[in-house]
Amino acid sequence: MSAPLNIAVAGLGTVGSGVVRLLADNAESLQRRCGRSLRLVAVSARDRNRDRGADLAGARWFDDPVAMARSKGVDVVVELIGGANGVARAVVEAAIESGRGVVTANKALLAHHGYELAVAAERKGVQLAFEAAVAGGIPIIKALREGLAGNRISRVYGILNGTCNYILTEMRRSGRDFADVLAEAQAKGYAETDPSFDVDGVDAAHKLAVLAAVAFGARVNFKSVHVEGIRHISALDIAFADELGFRIKLLGLARRTPAGIEQRVHPCLVRLGTPIAHVEDVFNAVVAEGDFVGQAVFQGRGAGQGPTASAVASDLIDIARGSRVPTFSVPAAALDAAKPMPITRHVGAYYIRLMVTDRPGVIADVTAAFRDASISLESMLQRSRDPKEAVPVVLVTHETRESSMRRALAKIAALDTVQEPPRVIRIEEP
Repeated sequence: MSAPLNIAVAGLGTVGSGVVRLLADNAESLQRRCGRSLRLVAVSARDRNRDRGADLAGARWFDDPVAMARSKGVDVVVELIGGANGVARAVVEAAIESGRGVVTANKALLAHHGYELAVAAERKGVQLAFEAAVAGGIPIIKALREGLAGNRISRVYGILNGTCNYILTEMRRSGRDFADVLAEAQAKGYAETDPSFDVDGVDAAHKLAVLAAVAFGARVNFKSVHVEGIRHISALDIAFADELGFRIKLLGLARRTPAGIEQRVHPCLVRLGTPIAHVEDVFNAVVAEGDFVGQAVFQGRGAGQGPTASAVASDLIDIARGSRVPTFSVPAAALDAAKPMPITRHVGAYYIRLMVTDRPGVIADVTAAFRDASISLESMLQRSRDPKEAVPVVLVTHETRESSMRRALAKIAALDTVQEPPRVIRIEEP
């Protein structure tokens, strides 16, 4: 039997503790699968005395995780600290420079520095693995990089943030607005005290940038991701969407087009007949479309101790077996530096909700703005209420270009009969 794979874990929070427990609880089955044991030899965290519910007796403690990454007797460093820069980046760079393999769940680090780290890892002949960085326990990185490697992937999209999915699910079920459901999610531990990264779409954008790089064999380009969150989604929008036969989901979408690679994160209306419309609560789902496989749908828990530790273990098993695959599907030198497609060139249908003063001529003014921008309307819903209050008007368009929609909305927002900024949600077809 081969020598053990010696593992060092940097960061012993929820996921790090889960990894330590998994290595101990499943040691026998891991050894059978790998033909060698996976041995925890070193750990590092900020608080040495905290009880993490895991046995650390056999591991050497390091107060300095960078020193741990460079220490002798370590084969693989598992980085679970988080953050695009600072200590996490220093640990990964030190491990690669020292000839150690790296396993990370750090989507922010990969979104901002993935290409440079892939080049460094390839130069040193070590693996940089990150199954846990996108969609938690769903093995989507392996699926794209290996299982679907024979396909030319044209589009990949999905629900990439469980917090937002939970909030939107509860808003629909309860009829409550965003602020109330967010507070509940925080109380249950589904949302952070500062939920900005989740509800403003940044977390999903980090994951999408990584997912697109793997799917298309391209350089990671986080700066080109168009990002919108869910703060502006109201219970009224969710009710109208249901009436129209849609669900509202925060999606990350990446597509290869003749104009470049399109990457966008924003709320979408998806039809009830599509699988992704029925992914609820904290679950994630990813859809990949290939030229030979067609559409492949992956669903599961996108976060949490167990699913994320499971994903980390899958990378450790690959390294223990000696499996070697390019970090982003193709060798770093061959990664596509494709130009990004700006959101203004996006073509699709739109849902627009206006709150207007109920008086003659309002609808004529609104439709004139769409006419002048060459936008065709598919349907309209209008609800009469107290004439002293603003009345909701919902319009659904046929496919049009984003730039045209922005021109029309600028005119509509300037109308004195429109009482608040138009609420716009893109409609995403399967």
